[in-house]
Amino acid sequence: MITRMSSLFLRTLREDPADAEVPSHRLLVRAGYVRRAAPGGYSWLPLGLRVLRNIERVVREEMDAIGAQEIQFPALLPKEPYVATGRWSEYGDTLFRIKDRKGADYLLGPTHEELFTLAVKGEYSSYKDYPVMLYQVQTKYRDEARPRAGVLRGREFVMKDSYSFDLDDEGLEASYRKHRGAYIRIFDRLGLDYVIVAATSGAMGGSASEEFLATAEAGEDTYVRSTDSGYAANVEAVVTPAPPARALEGLPEAQVHHTPDTPTIETLVDFLNGAGLVREFTAADTLKNVLVKTRMPGQKEWTLLGIGVPGDREVDMKRLEAGLEPAEVALVEEADFAANPFLVKGYIGPGALQANGVRYLVDPRIVTGTAWVTGADKADHHVVDLVCGRDFTPDGTIEAAEVREGDASPDGHGTLVAARGIEIGHIFQLGRKYADAFELDALGPDSKPVRITMGSYGIGVSRLVAAIAEQHHDELGLVWPRAVSPADVHLVVAGKDDTVFEGGERIVGELSQRGVSVLFDDRTVSPGVKFADAELIGVPTIVVVGKGLAKGVVEVKDRATGERTEIDVDAVVDHVTGLVRG
Repeated sequence: MITRMSSLFLRTLREDPADAEVPSHRLLVRAGYVRRAAPGGYSWLPLGLRVLRNIERVVREEMDAIGAQEIQFPALLPKEPYVATGRWSEYGDTLFRIKDRKGADYLLGPTHEELFTLAVKGEYSSYKDYPVMLYQVQTKYRDEARPRAGVLRGREFVMKDSYSFDLDDEGLEASYRKHRGAYIRIFDRLGLDYVIVAATSGAMGGSASEEFLATAEAGEDTYVRSTDSGYAANVEAVVTPAPPARALEGLPEAQVHHTPDTPTIETLVDFLNGAGLVREFTAADTLKNVLVKTRMPGQKEWTLLGIGVPGDREVDMKRLEAGLEPAEVALVEEADFAANPFLVKGYIGPGALQANGVRYLVDPRIVTGTAWVTGADKADHHVVDLVCGRDFTPDGTIEAAEVREGDASPDGHGTLVAARGIEIGHIFQLGRKYADAFELDALGPDSKPVRITMGSYGIGVSRLVAAIAEQHHDELGLVWPRAVSPADVHLVVAGKDDTVFEGGERIVGELSQRGVSVLFDDRTVSPGVKFADAELIGVPTIVVVGKGLAKGVVEVKDRATGERTEIDVDAVVDHVTGLVRG
């Protein structure tokens, strides 16, 4: 296939777009791959669509290889199935809700568990029909509050979602392993540097859950890994190792101290260490109580919630939100303090919370027998040696404290280091949440119904374009891996001489006959413009037909390494075909 740039719908830009925050956004726009249509919505231009389709091809090949079958659901979906599973409310403001001309409620699909489940229920009824794996590659819609970074986080995006349906948990585990292997092969073929981390399932529900993250500074996901083992997890999924409980006998009694002007942990520690008490204090000896308010989807009223964490750590709102999902979470405001006078700002302790019926959840490190310095529920007063399990009893634990580099790895091996990544895939074992909602059963060999168990597996296909661009670029432009490049070869005619142009035409024609796709720069612009565009567009092999043709040679450049090689003009087609075929 030959694509002539003289007729290609393409306009490259020399300046970065004003709203570009990350390299992929900047380069995909400059190179003419995408154009912004609306906040969070992008048009795919010819070169961009080729890259997108190449990624889809790799995804389809590997999904088909594990026995999954492709289907297609509508993006415009009825309300009722999502009401049945509770997600009409749980998705909150991220759901695009619309009404038709008759007033009936619909949504633009953010994900399709309900439709997949109903499809299988409508077609299959016997244990002999299972297992089955279905997938689709389709546009999804989520009303992101802050769409950003081009196609990395948009309101409209292309996703591959697949689902497995099995008769038992052993079958689900086998389907999960098949998908995991397929994902590894997909991301390897796409030339990505990625990690597999433990994750949470979010509004999807389910248990065993792993994310595939493309390593990138532009990533919105923070993950941690152990220095001494293979442990890796999204910070939302990190489980804090809890210390053993301590005996309560012999512990000193709790004492309230006047601690004027100490509303922060720092001021409190400074005061205590200057007060002549029997020991030195650090922030880790204090118990910080953070007040938030929550409400379930569909509810109007907020409910207060107290969160207790060691004073040397901040509350990580993303971890807190993951632990409370699907509830909406917000920090309390001045009006909340005014409406609840038992909340003494800067001096909140467990006592007033529990005396007033406020649910109180603590960090896993706060175990029975641990003693803390915390608020005494009275202005300018703190209590020292308040013992968990003796002086207060939390309502439960929650993973809300920040995860820091140097923390002990949850698997007991080494310490944690942090990095950032882009979520490109997520696999998890849904179990029977959706099968229960729609009574998806198969008639077993004993004629008794068997409740089906499900797995869910997603890949952000359009996000992959940006993720690959984040990892494969330099100061001059994009550097596509060959598997996704919009062409195999970018051939530049550098000169106005008819002989040079004819030489380029001949090479392009022979390459096309060999099945090599060529982006042919046959424009009448200057060589400098052509070279700059070739670097920006990022096809992995660049062939320059120029003044060297008079000596019987052309230049072949490796876009990734910058290596330039002069090749005899009669051998260049064989040489380039060999590079493309690998």
